[in-house]
Amino acid sequence: MSKSKPIAVVSGVAVAAVLLGVVSYTATKPSSPGASGSVASSSAVAEVSADPSAGVYAELEAYARRDASDKLALGRADAPVVLIEYADFKCGYCGKFARDTEPLLIEKYVENGTLRIEWRNFPIFGEESEAVARASWAAGQQGRFWEFHKAAYAEGAKEKGFGKDRLAALAKEAGVPDAARFAKDTDGAAARAAVRADQEQGYALGATSTPSFLVNGRPIAGAQPLETFTEAIEAAAKAAKSAPAKARP
Repeated sequence: MSKSKPIAVVSGVAVAAVLLGVVSYTATKPSSPGASGSVASSSAVAEVSADPSAGVYAELEAYARRDASDKLALGRADAPVVLIEYADFKCGYCGKFARDTEPLLIEKYVENGTLRIEWRNFPIFGEESEAVARASWAAGQQGRFWEFHKAAYAEGAKEKGFGKDRLAALAKEAGVPDAARFAKDTDGAAARAAVRADQEQGYALGATSTPSFLVNGRPIAGAQPLETFTEAIEAAAKAAKSAPAKARP
């Protein structure tokens, strides 16, 4: 881990750090000792108001990259709402979100241009987490990140581990065309730097567990019910529509 973690944060980021650091752990803690990353019932439900300004920190909107060439993003770069997800492929709650909630958000909001989803690799479960994070980035360099994402989050996938052979199998399943390039990119300096940059951004926000989200500057911690995300997205879209027009990066 780089020692160059940002340490100076604005007040909005500091508040988000408390929200993500405390609520995130409650929402994603293991159901029992040794069950790290397993899916269990969460008692922490994010309270998301329909008020477009409630719980939103304008400073955090700047975390959205809105880079049209970002291979780990889905949706229009100029979409009015950006959902940033900080997640680990070994996290059971992240898998639950990927299988049960994210496809519905894509169908309802990404496809009509309302929502953009930006992925941030946030590996917190050790060496295999780091390896599969780099592998997902490598798959993205060949335009197959979301296919790799789907394969890695399939039911039972994380139980098979993410060793080198398993990563190669997932890349094949995802349709990554050049296996040799995938292997080289996975172990390359660029992949390590990209994952480290995502990690440092998450830590700067105070995320201590996965998944953690930002929706146009509104922090949401944990794999919350679909309604939590739809309400946040609808409120953000309403706020964006009523805000004065401004140029997108």
